[in-house]
Amino acid sequence: MSANEDQEMELEALRSIYEGDESFRELSPVSFQYRIGENGDPKAFLIEISWTETYPQTPPIISMNAFFNNTISSAVKQSILAKLQEAVEVNLGTAMTYTLFEYAKDNKDQFMENHQPVNSTIPISSIISVETPNTAPSSKKKEKKEQLSKAQKRKLADKTDHKGELPRGWNWVDVVKHLSKTGSKEDE
Repeated sequence: MSANEDQEMELEALRSIYEGDESFRELSPVSFQYRIGENGDPKAFLIEISWTETYPQTPPIISMNAFFNNTISSAVKQSILAKLQEAVEVNLGTAMTYTLFEYAKDNKDQFMENHQPVNSTIPISSIISVETPNTAPSSKKKEKKEQLSKAQKRKLADKTDHKGELPRGWNWVDVVKHLSKTGSKEDE
């Protein structure tokens, strides 16, 4: 069989095996992602496998560059990729995407034993301290705008129609007056 026929058969098999599995995602007919571990698990990681044109005779491209893996140190990523490459060499020439995903699932704890989450986010305390002064004055301003006296409300109601909209032309400039001022300059 040619490489394309092998890929078509494996693609069909992957679709049927992982149908309904939320961890599996087909990015394209030759590129797949699988989340190892549950959502919210600090030791969960995402593997992306992309087939080359001559796959399975040549190794697929395995990547862990997904945003999901940002908390994993590069040393742990390299370790996982090295172990997956060993599995690739053993399975070269056969359909191996399913095998690699299952190998990663079976060895997740071993892969992540040296994992220490890398904190690449801003601490929440600094966000709170920055936002707190800004939120307090704006809430006070809103309260002042909402409190109108009866006379102010009556005056506002008299200016608007029954829908609360101002009548057409309420802010128009007296056109005749305006043109008489500008027209006199043009006459000179």
